Amino acid sequence: MNQDKIGNFIKSIRLENNLTQKEFADKFGVTYQAVSKWENGKNIPDLAIIKQICDEYNIDIDEILNGKKKSKRKKLIILIPIFIILVVAIIILLSNKDRDFEFKTISSKCSDFKITGSAAYNKDKTSIYISNIEFCGTEDNEKYTKITCDLYENRDDTRRKISSCKEEKNIKLSDYLKETKINVNKYTTSCKTLTSNSLFLEIKAINKENKTITYTIPIKLNDSCKQGK
Repeated sequence: MNQDKIGNFIKSIRLENNLTQKEFADKFGVTYQAVSKWENGKNIPDLAIIKQICDEYNIDIDEILNGKKKSKRKKLIILIPIFIILVVAIIILLSNKDRDFEFKTISSKCSDFKITGSAAYNKDKTSIYISNIEFCGTEDNEKYTKITCDLYENRDDTRRKISSCKEEKNIKLSDYLKETKINVNKYTTSCKTLTSNSLFLEIKAINKENKTITYTIPIKLNDSCKQGK
């Protein structure tokens, strides 16, 4: 998932509709500064907002996540009137397949960490976006020699790494978490698997004495899944 491509795509949508950053922001209940960060590739919208943008401008979620519009060349060359209804039906079916996403809020069950994020899923795939991780435990001003963060799935007593954050050196834990975001696109699991608390974050901080402090943070998906997903 390329944040620069996503930002340029959102900017093109805004300009095509002759909107200022503030006007665009007001549509989705955010600040114009947030829109500016999206367009400059410094951040991306939560998946819930991405879905609102898709609904508002009649585009597919994959177009935003991939940062480009789908080619319609093959659809346009079919001009025989007898096939018009069939072509329209195919376009609608393909569009619904990509946009038929359910959105749930991601949070943490660990009292020492506050997590903000979203999961978008349909019957074919799941995308995960964690936009904020905040340490709420005892104040920690130590500057660690190295900090890493990994997202794991625990299934059948076997854990599998599905994403990693950027490693940082000589940094405080709070400063590291401010810049830490996790994007997992087309993660092949079901909503029911997510709600079983199979996902967890593992943060490792190495101090000056070369001692490793490990935080294991269980992740939960708020609310229940729709039947069959």
